[in-house]
Amino acid sequence: MPSQPPLPPALRRRLGVLDATAIGLGSMLGAGVFVVFSPAAALAGPLLPAAVAVAGVVACCNAIASAQLAVLYPASGGTYLYGRRRLGPWPGFIAGWGFVTGKTASCAAMALTFGHYLAPGYAVPVAVAAVAALTGVNLLGITRTALLTRVLLAVVLASLVLVAAAAVVGPHPPSGAVPAGPEAAANIRNVLSAAGLVFFAFAGYARIATLGEEVKDPARTIPRAIFTALSLAFVSYLGLALLLQGHLPAQQLALSTAPLLDAVTGSSLQGGAPLVQAGAAAGSLGALLALITGVGRTTLAMARERDLPAALARVGGAHTVPFAAELAVAAAVIVLLLTTDVLTVVGFSSFGVLVYYAVTNASAYTLTRRPWYAPRWLNVLGFLGCLTLAVTLPPASVLGMAAVLAAGMTGRLVVLRLRQSRPELPGS
Repeated sequence: MPSQPPLPPALRRRLGVLDATAIGLGSMLGAGVFVVFSPAAALAGPLLPAAVAVAGVVACCNAIASAQLAVLYPASGGTYLYGRRRLGPWPGFIAGWGFVTGKTASCAAMALTFGHYLAPGYAVPVAVAAVAALTGVNLLGITRTALLTRVLLAVVLASLVLVAAAAVVGPHPPSGAVPAGPEAAANIRNVLSAAGLVFFAFAGYARIATLGEEVKDPARTIPRAIFTALSLAFVSYLGLALLLQGHLPAQQLALSTAPLLDAVTGSSLQGGAPLVQAGAAAGSLGALLALITGVGRTTLAMARERDLPAALARVGGAHTVPFAAELAVAAAVIVLLLTTDVLTVVGFSSFGVLVYYAVTNASAYTLTRRPWYAPRWLNVLGFLGCLTLAVTLPPASVLGMAAVLAAGMTGRLVVLRLRQSRPELPGS
């Protein structure tokens, strides 16, 4: 009998509940919290809190599905792995490809956001340096990643507390002010489109699931970390939405490129503006760190299944990290930084992530053994919610990411056909 190929080396389980929660919350309270309120307010107008609530409900359904599956399959890859195991190779590939491509673009956006806050005149070189430095942190091992994430998260939380205080002390717009931005119309489609943008910020708990192979006691740690991180993020986003609407004029909130900074500079606490700038820089850096980690682990999982080049599955070094995948992701992000205006791809990423979670819910629906907190109807609600938010995103985002997904599927189909034809070649 032919010898079986050796099993790929496993990653080490080093993360506890606190570390996993910090990584998830650091992703959700990253750069998104500093920029997402303005475009969402421009779409939803006075119903901005409703858009946040809709995004939170869909995120909760997805988090429950992710927790169910991550406990059952505590390995790297997240929904790519779940889709393959529960639904088949194609659904798994669609989820993995959507995540890797969408989140690679998000990595570039987060890096450039950091560059703009730190050194506006040198944003691109600073962003490239940030990607290189954080990739180096990841290569030192997942515990270093978790430690740095906790430090960055502390800075972000301090800046958000300052923003909340500034919004409370005022001044506040007159009660008769027009409540909507110039492009806003308080209709269902606009609220759903705004919810799709806000969902982009909520999706950070995926990082906890993609790190399943490195979590201690997955059956206990993963659900606690996911629910804790999501709950804290939801309270933060909803509270900030309400406070910003009560503090900033509607026109300013809808058009601002830095609404949280505006909230502080327009108050009696304007001396705290540097802390908000530091929080935005730390938030984008923390989100970038978590994104590079999550994309690298999903790339590792896809390479193990030969849906990406097998060389990307190499794990090694003194700290047992997927160094080939990490370096490949960093290289792709740097290419985007040097060639593309990546601030326009947030909508593309939202569409890819929503497709990813649609596969998550469909995979969880097939489970027969279910915890008390995960009735099957929640998987149906999450699946329909993801598809609804995806198709109501701006058309350019929908068409752009659909083309990327189609290109990936076509490439996989060609590779499969070539593999099937090889045994028939002469001399094979």
